[in-house]
Amino acid sequence: MRTLGIDYGDKRTGLSISDPLGITAQPLPTIKAPAGKGLVERITEVVSEKDVCEVVVGLPRNMDGTLGGSGRKVMAFVERLREVLGCEVLVEDERLTTMMADKALAALGESPRVRKKKLDRVAAQLILQSHLDRKRTCEGSQQDS
Repeated sequence: MRTLGIDYGDKRTGLSISDPLGITAQPLPTIKAPAGKGLVERITEVVSEKDVCEVVVGLPRNMDGTLGGSGRKVMAFVERLREVLGCEVLVEDERLTTMMADKALAALGESPRVRKKKLDRVAAQLILQSHLDRKRTCEGSQQDS
């Protein structure tokens, strides 16, 4: 069973998928559908096609940890996914992931135009990888007890 990572956006939504063991995150193609116009339906298809058991959505927070307008939009999207999907839908703090994704792509020598095309899926990959790493760390510390 796999985990799907989502970097929700008004114009583009980045996706990533875990390997079956839940160790690594790989990017999937970005969904270019604006929010509300087939986005939930497309995600539902991916969940079914990829045998997803868990979905992790990046939650943008202000630097002080509070939710702003973008965070509230994401939470409404998460609630919609929870109503429609037959799997667990979690949120993951995504502060600075877009900036980290852009820096990583720039370090690879990608042009600004190419970075813009890849940014959402790389951000989704970072969100998912963070979740997978923390989950493995928690499971490992429980086994040590």
